[in-house]
Amino acid sequence: MFSIALVLSICIGVIAALLVYSNPRIANIWFNILNVIETIPELALFIFLLPILGLGERPTIAACVLYSILPIMRNTYTGLAHISKEYIEIAQAIGLTKNEILIKIRLPMALPLISGGIRVAVVYIMGIITLGGLIAAGGLGVPLQAGIHQYNIPAIIIASFWVGTLGVVFDGIAWIIENKLTRRYNPW
Repeated sequence: MFSIALVLSICIGVIAALLVYSNPRIANIWFNILNVIETIPELALFIFLLPILGLGERPTIAACVLYSILPIMRNTYTGLAHISKEYIEIAQAIGLTKNEILIKIRLPMALPLISGGIRVAVVYIMGIITLGGLIAAGGLGVPLQAGIHQYNIPAIIIASFWVGTLGVVFDGIAWIIENKLTRRYNPW
């Protein structure tokens, strides 16, 4: 569930940002829609998704994607749209096309921001997958829900500890990947 939700979120968020980075009006419309979705509590979103997608993993993955698109898209857009004009002018002066500027200048310089958005999305996805145990999605939420239903405080504490630990581990892995990619593809 985690990897499916993360890959979908990255693909949709980055592609959407690539489509709108040169048009701030369309970007604002997208961001307003995503901001409205983000204000809906996760459990309420599950209630909207259950009649459409049923119980299980599908509504959980959909909720993960809906929530985690925003930080990825916002950071990607910010990174792409706010590159110093001097870099773009120099690239144009040496004859680079718009696509070459995007691939050779904008994306490498935006990589730290894109990675930051992905790290935020990782944490969002971890939390939503944990809540997915409420709607029979399985995964991280099952031990926590079992402890709550049985009023087993040690089980709740242990399950919460493991969920938190996994969140920190995944964030750390994302941070390591971010640093390696940034050093490799962002010479600035």
